[in-house]
Amino acid sequence: MPRCRFPLFLLLSMVAAYSGAAIASGPVAPAAASLLRDRLPHERPWLMVIGTPHLANHGRDVVNLQVDDVMTPARQAEIETLVAALARFAPTRVVVEHPVAAQAELDARYADYRAGRYALGRSEMDQIGLRLAARLDLPRVDAGDWNGMPPGDIASMDWDAYARRTGKDAVVAAIRDPRGAEGAIPAGVALVDTLARMNTPQALADRHRRYYDYAMLGDDVEAPGANWLANWHGRNLRIFARLVRLAPGPRERVLVIYGAGHAPLLRQFAEQSGAFLVVDPVPYLRAAAGP
Repeated sequence: MPRCRFPLFLLLSMVAAYSGAAIASGPVAPAAASLLRDRLPHERPWLMVIGTPHLANHGRDVVNLQVDDVMTPARQAEIETLVAALARFAPTRVVVEHPVAAQAELDARYADYRAGRYALGRSEMDQIGLRLAARLDLPRVDAGDWNGMPPGDIASMDWDAYARRTGKDAVVAAIRDPRGAEGAIPAGVALVDTLARMNTPQALADRHRRYYDYAMLGDDVEAPGANWLANWHGRNLRIFARLVRLAPGPRERVLVIYGAGHAPLLRQFAEQSGAFLVVDPVPYLRAAAGP
């Protein structure tokens, strides 16, 4: 028989092309991964983040801001006005700073509140979150928080102890100083005015800038401030991932009510990832403030 003179490189290229086509169209083709970076605008759910001071003033933050009693009749009227304004966003989910692992406890609290068996506490979770969800007849309030033990050991992140040991107490005192930090709600200042001021792009940037001073609590050998700050970002990334899981489709409208320190990072992650269409809360807050 005569030897086939078909050029080998052409034969190989045809085999490769055929194999590629068979793999692409055959039943064993892998499903396309769903990546945030590939989301088109019309595929993104809506997200609004409201950064708030902790209305219960529990005193557990690094910088603790003074908040007057939100249970007074005047403050309660303000909160009702605020909730009515936020309801215009028409959220399909309300997410609050409550541990995800304790969702069942939050479900029971919300059910009791709707049944008239629970009186709202002073926290923003109760005063804004539960009240808003009930107003909209949502089936639940979603827990969004994780604040567990991060990777690494506590000693490697203990910038407070490092500062005491290295004579940098004045730096820590300056970081802890609440002066210049937006968020205090003194008597006579409307809550909605404070929230509108706290959630402007400039206020968010100013608040976020304060965190970089923690990174300076260290040296070329020890870096407890940077380690702690890395875990602060990690915590917020876990919260962000929870928000993505709660909003699988473009019809979702997610309202997040969280401590003000979280707001810059959560908005940054949502915008830079392409996971959400981020809504500015300030027009809603200013609408509540009135003329």
